[in-house]
Amino acid sequence: MINQASRHYDAIIVGAGFSGIYLLHKLRDAGFNVLLVDAASQPGGIWYWNCYPGARVDSQVPLYEFSIDEVWKSWTWSERFPGWEELRAYFRHVCDTLDLWPMMRMGTRVKSAHFEKEAKRWRLHLDDDVIISTQFLLPALGFASKPYLPDFPGLEDFKGQWFHTARWPQEGIDLADRRVALIGTGASGVQVAQEAAKSAKKLTLYQRTPILALPMRQEKLSKINQEREKQGHSAIFEKRRQTSGGFECQSLEVSALEVDKKERDAHFEYLWQRGGLRFWYHNFADLLSNREANRHAYNFWRDKVRARIADPDLAERLAPADPPHPFGTKRPSLEQGYYEIFAQDNVALIDLRSTPILRVKPHAIETVDGEMECDLIVFATGFDAGRGGLSDMNITGANGLSLSQAWKDGLRAYLGMAVSGFPNMLFSYGPLSPSGFSNGPSSAEVQGDWICDFLVWMRNNEQDLFEADPAAEAGWTEIVAQAGEMTLFPEADSWYMSANIPDNKRQLINFPSLSIYAALCDDVAEKGYHGLAVENISTKETTTE
Repeated sequence: MINQASRHYDAIIVGAGFSGIYLLHKLRDAGFNVLLVDAASQPGGIWYWNCYPGARVDSQVPLYEFSIDEVWKSWTWSERFPGWEELRAYFRHVCDTLDLWPMMRMGTRVKSAHFEKEAKRWRLHLDDDVIISTQFLLPALGFASKPYLPDFPGLEDFKGQWFHTARWPQEGIDLADRRVALIGTGASGVQVAQEAAKSAKKLTLYQRTPILALPMRQEKLSKINQEREKQGHSAIFEKRRQTSGGFECQSLEVSALEVDKKERDAHFEYLWQRGGLRFWYHNFADLLSNREANRHAYNFWRDKVRARIADPDLAERLAPADPPHPFGTKRPSLEQGYYEIFAQDNVALIDLRSTPILRVKPHAIETVDGEMECDLIVFATGFDAGRGGLSDMNITGANGLSLSQAWKDGLRAYLGMAVSGFPNMLFSYGPLSPSGFSNGPSSAEVQGDWICDFLVWMRNNEQDLFEADPAAEAGWTEIVAQAGEMTLFPEADSWYMSANIPDNKRQLINFPSLSIYAALCDDVAEKGYHGLAVENISTKETTTE
């Protein structure tokens, strides 16, 4: 029986990652009656689900943390790029420090959310058959909450184990002496491969497109040094809001074509030695907009990688002479000895472009060249980025249309937060926002501050209802598309273009600059939140600012 004793809230947040936790903190402090719901048993968002061997973040600390004073001043990290276990501990520290637990309902999935036109409220059906309602629905599911699993014939007959990296068993899996088939060589594939190569009897990587991975340059961090460096944290947190990627710096103002080869290579080398994603976000101004400039960066990357691979045939498959796509138009992964594992006798590489998978058999994967035995299949095959998690939440708007139906012909959302036909709903870290192009906490705070300020404005102006204006929504969606056309991103079949999921419309799903995005959102606020139609239910006064 469904429990009809509903509980009512001002706002319900769905998701306990960076965006959800930050929103909870902001709205609680602003005096809203707010609840956070998440299917996971612990906070952390992607860092709850991504617990596969080697899982760690690719943005360095202190950039990858909240700028909330009482949180960062009382926390220290053990390494420059923390792993999933430490990130989970960090989220527990955040919830402890900010006393957020009383407003959190963990281990509870939202089965559906429906906007009731008469009541002007959202009604949420939870998986424990409890009904709750709210004035404002705030999904904070992240852009990578729905794993993508390719449809391989025969998988249901496989006698071993198989898992997607994003749904790894919480108790873990021992990879020692296993015959591991790893499908996919993106970020999670690289990380699993590095760990599996240490102990697996056989590791076979199935590569469709070579990953253009960058050196991580991991470092152990001491508490003494971190306490000394915290004097500059406030300036770092302020600076990241002013950059395109939410990092401590952004691309240079000079073109790669305006300097000679010596100067160009010197900057490439500087970035290479610094490690992390700097080669991506602190490179020349036209890295992602000019093919010739991009090719210089690719050639430097290629030569660095090929120098680490003795076998010429293997070098060509991992770092081909001609780029598989413009460098950086697929998000680079960070590696720690990835290219060296292929020299081991227990590691093999299969190129899916020339040797596609035909089917999965009970104890093997069959390709056009034969069979490879395995007892564990790891799918590192990415996500239905941006839309997937939101579509799976079964959100139905004011006119009975589901969000997945509304997005059938392509993503649309005003400011990457509001969708016409779905009143009083704002999602964060979702499609058509900077999410996939930005350091996570940076984007979460920019959007979280704006959402909180808007809801406070609604309350102060005695407005009860808002909805994205269709014309404003269409205009924003076109702005993102036009921004993409000015870059090289459309030349890659990436999740940035929603090109990794069959039948999805090909479109750039992320706004390409956090700082410009923040400025545009601020302009909307300063002009009375134009593009959002607001209404006072009691007086039925509606305005479109």
